[in-house]
Amino acid sequence: MLSTEESLRLTVAALMTRTGERQAVVAAALGLSQAQVSRKQSGAAHWSLEDVDGLAAHYRISVLDLLAGPTHAVGVLHGAAPSLQPGVLAVPPVRLAPAFPSPLLAETPAEAPSDAPAEEAPAAVPQLPVGLCVLCGQPAADEVDGFPQHLSAEECAEAAEATPVPATTPASRPAGVSAEGVPARDVSAAEAPAPAVPAAPAAPAVSVPAPVPAAAAAVPDARRKGTAGYASGTLIEQITDRVHDVLAEQGGDLGAAEAALIKMAIPDVMALMKSSRVGGRYEHSEFPPTADILHKKSQKGADEIWEGRPKWRNPEIFKAAKSGERFEVTALDMNAAYLSALKCWLPIGQLREDTSGVHDPKKAGVHLITPADWDHTDLPNPLGARLEPGQLWVTESTLRQLLDCARQSLADPPVIHRSLVSGATEALLEKMRRALAEVRRSAIAEGDELTVAYVKAMYSKFVSTIGESSANREIRRPDWMHIIRSKAFANLWMKAHKARAAGLHVVQVSGTDELHLVGDWREVFTEGRDLAQVKVKDTYVLGGKK
Repeated sequence: MLSTEESLRLTVAALMTRTGERQAVVAAALGLSQAQVSRKQSGAAHWSLEDVDGLAAHYRISVLDLLAGPTHAVGVLHGAAPSLQPGVLAVPPVRLAPAFPSPLLAETPAEAPSDAPAEEAPAAVPQLPVGLCVLCGQPAADEVDGFPQHLSAEECAEAAEATPVPATTPASRPAGVSAEGVPARDVSAAEAPAPAVPAAPAAPAVSVPAPVPAAAAAVPDARRKGTAGYASGTLIEQITDRVHDVLAEQGGDLGAAEAALIKMAIPDVMALMKSSRVGGRYEHSEFPPTADILHKKSQKGADEIWEGRPKWRNPEIFKAAKSGERFEVTALDMNAAYLSALKCWLPIGQLREDTSGVHDPKKAGVHLITPADWDHTDLPNPLGARLEPGQLWVTESTLRQLLDCARQSLADPPVIHRSLVSGATEALLEKMRRALAEVRRSAIAEGDELTVAYVKAMYSKFVSTIGESSANREIRRPDWMHIIRSKAFANLWMKAHKARAAGLHVVQVSGTDELHLVGDWREVFTEGRDLAQVKVKDTYVLGGKK
């Protein structure tokens, strides 16, 4: 159940989206700064009762309607729902512009003969829209509490992408729609004045907020295309607005702004995570009891978890190089490795012991295993640079990688002795990851290296401080930290395996993001700075005569 303030944040976000307003517009109406509105929407600050009165006055709806949730508030805004406090604000109902000509208006003659044969009647159109969604403004085939609405954020995003924006002309425009694409105001027969001249023009269209296509054009591409989802549009603005505010505070000094943003990265990314979890189906534990194996043995020491960090060189390649054979090597760099690794299976609650020896794919945690032998000299071991034999504790990401290798007949499956696990999901950080990825992608396209540096600081510091770190007091999940880090190493191993399967020679794998290859790597990977792409870090010659 959402709290009143959480519901208010969602309502404000829905109203801003529906009217095409940015936070700066709302801030000006309330007498606040844009940064203050951003903090209130992110949960870092609270909306006051005075703010609620101001928001209700700004959107010309009553306070009760504002606090009744986003669906009701948007419905009242556009006259699709009755006010819970009628008579407080006299706002004439407004009808929205259709996103496309109605099939009934476009295909049905104006005066169909009453005796037309039944077989000539138009067939029923399945899933005919019942109206415009009160959240996204696109046609919806379902109703919720009597109001047209899509049943999920994904449907809102898909509808925005699929709905064409027709170029209306006087010849093709449906009857009753003005040249601007806005329906003429309905006037009942009792209220309609008699026309003075039979050929008098139709009454002018009612002035309404910007039509849906114009409002949608102001929304980031990620929200329209479904890349980040409907809810993530607010997350994207939360990131970009922070950059704009800090840059303005520093008088346009990029160096000072970058230093300030990096200093804010930890609290900002935690606020972003909390915003991304609003409306989630479950609550994750932020401070569950920590198992002994996850405790550091000393302040600068390590715990008992093996992450599988790679440090490997191909012995056959280096032996041939010493013999005089020449290899042209390209060192590739994986982009934003830890950002990609946020998509991994994470335990939701406290880890509890399981001695069944069977891996449950619906759970995640850490596992005590005995790994199988690795016999491939041309491909690194997924366990990384481990030399000691015997049992070891590994994370969920490493165990799943070893089980995948067993399914591909690369090695025998590991023996699981004990597990500390909880119910899990792969989507716990997905909304946050998508928002960060989309902001990063847009910033790279625009040459905005300040935002790129800020995003990098957010995800890298998130991973490094969610364990036993004094720099982050808002969460303590060392299991998450290890699982995310080992997922980055597993992703790098999969890149190496993909290159080897394509006929390339893997020369070296090291760190979090470094892969050295011999061969035409562009046949396998796409060069660039996006998450699914790679970039060249170095080229060198190994072996050969000097």
